[in-house]
Amino acid sequence: MYRLTVQQGNVITQEMVDSLKPGMTHEQVAYVMGEPVMRNPFDDSRWDYVYTLRVPGFINDQLKLSLFFVDGELSHFVGDLKPSSESGEDTDEAGEDEAAQSVAEDAEPAEDAAPPG
Repeated sequence: MYRLTVQQGNVITQEMVDSLKPGMTHEQVAYVMGEPVMRNPFDDSRWDYVYTLRVPGFINDQLKLSLFFVDGELSHFVGDLKPSSESGEDTDEAGEDEAAQSVAEDAEPAEDAAPPG
């Protein structure tokens, strides 16, 4: 029986994440990442990217990435992929904490977190 492979959302690669730098404009980010699937028409300060790949019996994977803008420029991002080099580090601790709090409702438990109870 043939089962259909399903891809949904924006493809997110490590190369794309490594290309993101603080201070990039919306247009520059859109050139690198594409336009986000989920975008709030009333608040352009946060873009959310979600990519889902389902190959029945083999793969069921989902990647999330949230980008945050201040005054029209990329300030930081959080998600399943991080910059691969130290020089590409684009979040400071305060910004990371703020971002983590703002996406906490949508976030899944971390893989390295201890199980409840």
